[in-house]
Amino acid sequence: MLDEELLNLTQVRAFLAVVDQGGFREAAAALGCAQPTVSQLVRKLEEALGDLLIVRGHAQCLPTKSGSQFLPFARALLRVDRRGRAAVKAGQLVVGASSNIGIYLLPVLMKKLSDACGQPIELKIGSNPEIADQLESGEIDVGLMEWWDERPGFEATPWNRQSLVVIVPRTHPWARRKMVSIEELVGKPLVGGEPGSGTGTLLRKALGASSSQLRTTYQLGSTDAVKAAVKAGLGISLVMESSVREEVRHRSLVALELEDVDLAKELQSIIPANLPSSSPSRAFVSALGELSKGAL
Repeated sequence: MLDEELLNLTQVRAFLAVVDQGGFREAAAALGCAQPTVSQLVRKLEEALGDLLIVRGHAQCLPTKSGSQFLPFARALLRVDRRGRAAVKAGQLVVGASSNIGIYLLPVLMKKLSDACGQPIELKIGSNPEIADQLESGEIDVGLMEWWDERPGFEATPWNRQSLVVIVPRTHPWARRKMVSIEELVGKPLVGGEPGSGTGTLLRKALGASSSQLRTTYQLGSTDAVKAAVKAGLGISLVMESSVREEVRHRSLVALELEDVDLAKELQSIIPANLPSSSPSRAFVSALGELSKGAL
């Protein structure tokens, strides 16, 4: 609604200054204004939100429960404000990619993608959930993900298909094999990777009822950590084939294909819906689809 009151970013900035500096006097000094001005800005923000955000104390000022809940959104608002100003000034496209995509697939394409879009590209790498949240908050223009939750207001376009392989150390009994059945994974010590990437969901779906017998011994935060754990003999894992090409080439890990099952990820490029056809985000998505053919 046009008559709905929007939050004032100057008030939000004053609230963050009080939290970060620990008091109104300190916040005023950091912002370069008078203490009564900071107090008035925070009070107006509390009135707009309908709740107390700061507990006023003589020694220190702390956020209330509501203030703590609002805090990450306040920081995101200022990040988006800075991003918007920088985008208009510099004409830069910000792309967020899940770790595996950003580390193992995008680097070889970045120069050609930038040329195709006609402007510089800033790449931000994070977990799949982090990229989804940054896309929704407007911190990035395009999200490149291994998994998408179909939240409304966005368009998802498949741009690459990545097969999953089983990796084992060179000393493993399977190391001389080229293939393994998916049923053989049941009961074996598995090393899990980045949460929210969709690998576990694909594996459980393929195994059906047998998935309840999967044994994950370690849950690690990145594919690099997974590879190190597998090399150390802590278990086996299921990863994107592109993420272990170097290790397979140097024979520090063995990658096995899965028999009788085509387990793969459809990588998605996500942009806000209803962007004009001439937008840099659409140009990026189109170029990515073309450039990734045969290059990855």
